[in-house]
Amino acid sequence: MIGTPLFHRPADVRVGITAVGAALPEQQLTTVDLQESVSRASGFALPRNLFSTMTGIERRRLAADDEYASTLAVRAARQALAAAELDPLDIDLLLFASASRDMVEPATAHIVQAELGTRAHALDLTNACNSFLNGIDAARSFILAGRARRVLVVTGETPTRAMRWQLESLARARAAFAGYTFGDAGAAVVVEAVPTGGILDIDTETHSEHWAVGGILGGGSRHPRGDEHTYFQGDGRALRGVFEKIGADILDRVRSRTGLEWADYTRVLVHQVTLPYLERFIEVTGVPKEKLEITVTELGNLASATLGVQLARVHAELRTGDRVLFVGLGGGVSLMTMVWEKA
Repeated sequence: MIGTPLFHRPADVRVGITAVGAALPEQQLTTVDLQESVSRASGFALPRNLFSTMTGIERRRLAADDEYASTLAVRAARQALAAAELDPLDIDLLLFASASRDMVEPATAHIVQAELGTRAHALDLTNACNSFLNGIDAARSFILAGRARRVLVVTGETPTRAMRWQLESLARARAAFAGYTFGDAGAAVVVEAVPTGGILDIDTETHSEHWAVGGILGGGSRHPRGDEHTYFQGDGRALRGVFEKIGADILDRVRSRTGLEWADYTRVLVHQVTLPYLERFIEVTGVPKEKLEITVTELGNLASATLGVQLARVHAELRTGDRVLFVGLGGGVSLMTMVWEKA
């Protein structure tokens, strides 16, 4: 458990990811069925195959009524702990790093901890779709500071709860459209000291002047009540334009600082909003498509769980010394990269 005195930390300590878990709800919803449901509820027909054509998403997973952000986080966490052969009491810090949460207060981390049986210091960390990557960075910082030996970082994303199922007009559809990209999932990683490799490089870039481009505005002091503010709303095209304008510089910095080229990475894991957006990322950056783990077509936009789910899918194929580049994009807006080498 975190506390004083600080843990002893060797000066040359390396910190890395040692175990991974992911959780997907069983319920599936195709994009065709989603559009038909929205059309029926709205009382007017949307252009044929609009959602499918614009997003490239075929289906996504939906949390059941009795499944919450914490539910998905707990399932993923149990997988990660089992993979690491750890007892829940071996965890010093539990970070629930997610855009979704069970409630405004208390921190969802406490709900996750109560289910897992850990006794760690527990807190929430949130930064839209970069939450999970920020959580891994924070975990590394705690360990390097001697404040924890072993950290469990979890996310549980249920953004489909913010979909607007009834539209009054096509204008409303445009404002709500980004919400129809979402899917639900959970992910978890164990972060601790490693003998080799580990997290080699982290970079962030934040452009907060664009915070109003999109989001879920309810639940805080600006809009504490009212269903209208519980739906995701925003301008997806404007958000894409912002990322295209500012996104390449951070990758150039990583290349310059580390000396690593695309060929040096076994995998490149990228936050995925829509298939056209991902294809544009490939075009702009030149990343080889075969290095990506494409999840958006079958799972949709998983918010901050995207990178964790991708990592869980490729983790078994990675060998000691393999490098992975994580590229995160989040509303607010922020960009984030992490270079990780498997120990």
